[in-house]
Amino acid sequence: MRAASTLAPQPDVTSPKRPSALNSQNYSDYIMTYQNRVDPAGTFHAVPAKGTLMGNRGILHDDTKTIFRTHGHQNWVTCALSFKGRQRSIMGEGKYTELFFLDEATAFAAGHRPCAECRLERYREFTQAWRQTHGEPEPGRPLPQTIDKALHAARIDRKRQKVVFDAEVESLPEGTIFRDGDDFVLIWQGRHWLWGFDGYQERHAKTCGRVSVLTPRPMVEVFRNGFTPAVHTSAQ
Repeated sequence: MRAASTLAPQPDVTSPKRPSALNSQNYSDYIMTYQNRVDPAGTFHAVPAKGTLMGNRGILHDDTKTIFRTHGHQNWVTCALSFKGRQRSIMGEGKYTELFFLDEATAFAAGHRPCAECRLERYREFTQAWRQTHGEPEPGRPLPQTIDKALHAARIDRKRQKVVFDAEVESLPEGTIFRDGDDFVLIWQGRHWLWGFDGYQERHAKTCGRVSVLTPRPMVEVFRNGFTPAVHTSAQ
């Protein structure tokens, strides 16, 4: 199985090279910051950083482009920032809400899997790793639906709060993100990295003992079995 390594920042799919090429609606999207940047706990924030991946949980916004719910369906996916030249207006009427992630490790922590269309190769790698870790899909249920059902139970509860679990930090595989106080921390290349919307900073003092793990347990088990998430280039 091919393991991913690092991801370099890319431009927002909705933003062409020059603002002058945009119509009035897209230009508004170009200069505005919406509450659609996602942290490893799955919480939405309004910050300028776009990250390297886009995500989809369904229609989460109203006609004022305000997010009013955590998700619209169970198949939470991560998408490429550009695909076949398609253009979108952010939070269009009747369209899914575009979410943005720093990198794949962040998206997995928030509970998103690769999209089967715009990230087909990565989707195939991930689903192969899932089968090797968790076995075949439930009878009568396609593999993507089996994955989405398992991930949904492991990422958000009925009160729409983030699901976490405790574990010894030394037992966690690379690519896992855990919480240490108010910090989100990535385990990568034998080191601990402080997460931020613009990238990572190395923590020279490692956390020890039991921690609250943000990456859903089924995903951690996939990581432990050899699948490695792509991580932002700042973690080097």
